[in-house]
Amino acid sequence: MASAMTVDGNLIRVEWPGQWIARVLSLPFLAAGSYLLWNVALGVRNDLAGFGRLSDDLVPILVFSGIGLVIVIPGLWLATYRYFVELNKLMAEVVITRACGPLRVRSRRKLTEFSFLSITDQGATDEDPPSTFDVALCGKRGTEPVALSSFNTRDEANAFAQEIGRALKLPARDYVGTEPDAD
Repeated sequence: MASAMTVDGNLIRVEWPGQWIARVLSLPFLAAGSYLLWNVALGVRNDLAGFGRLSDDLVPILVFSGIGLVIVIPGLWLATYRYFVELNKLMAEVVITRACGPLRVRSRRKLTEFSFLSITDQGATDEDPPSTFDVALCGKRGTEPVALSSFNTRDEANAFAQEIGRALKLPARDYVGTEPDAD
């Protein structure tokens, strides 16, 4: 799974592609929750038009509205979740953004916290080869790494890390096949 990287002067933006499986899994949630909320809307319309009494239907309306929202919200999250990292060389900062629909949660970190790019393997066991190769922006011990991208082949991960490394003037270190530290 490659990422989309754009370079615009001093700004580098790395965006993880939307997971198609998450979009597919969101469909049953969206359909079921929308169905419940649609029926609630029809009931309220009938009550307001004079075909029923709102006081008699208030408890079912509130219950089905709550159930519909509880079902729809995870579907919306699965359908609209995005993760991207913006590296601003001019301002010397890294902005990590997690977005879900119109809601955006950003965290800013200094670019000076990071000293290299790491390439690691995920899902590797003694019998099986690695399933993905992750590229992350890393620093000294105690610095939380920032995931930049994940690839299916080692060559793609190395090429991406070299390209980002050249742009940021950071070395890329390949940790695939090595044992993790004791810490």
